Amino acid sequence: MKLPRVVRLDQSDVYVFTRAAEPGEPAIPGGFAFLENDPADLEGEAQLAFRNSWLGLTSFGRASLVEIADVEEADVAAAVERLARHFVETYGAPGLTAALPVARRELDEASRLCEHKTGTLLSVERDLDEAGEIVERFRVVEPSRAPDHAPIWRIVDEPE
Repeated sequence: MKLPRVVRLDQSDVYVFTRAAEPGEPAIPGGFAFLENDPADLEGEAQLAFRNSWLGLTSFGRASLVEIADVEEADVAAAVERLARHFVETYGAPGLTAALPVARRELDEASRLCEHKTGTLLSVERDLDEAGEIVERFRVVEPSRAPDHAPIWRIVDEPE
């Protein structure tokens, strides 16, 4: 199964988010985390997390970017269980039995975002629509290419 996986191109997430997700952990958009508060009232780090972050499924920290990765089914099952426990412990889900199918749906939805080739970088942008509902947009991040440079060697055939 393909899933988003946290990638860190620099150390900015460590300084921006209270809890930064660790590189390599599976991730989901995690927009549900902002449903309890009015996103329009968020400021600072919380606003940045709302607008542009993914939720890591090991640390439950935030990340700016993810890459598409192939994930073994055993790792998917472990991530589903961690997320279900997180729903119970953090959001008051009535129990693990009720939380497991919801967690699985979250990972299945995240997997549907992974239609691109493995290694493709993705970002998320969140905003509120006119009705105050959270809208998520996902975008492929194209890596910048180093500028071409002049060759420093020239190969010539030597006469025999």
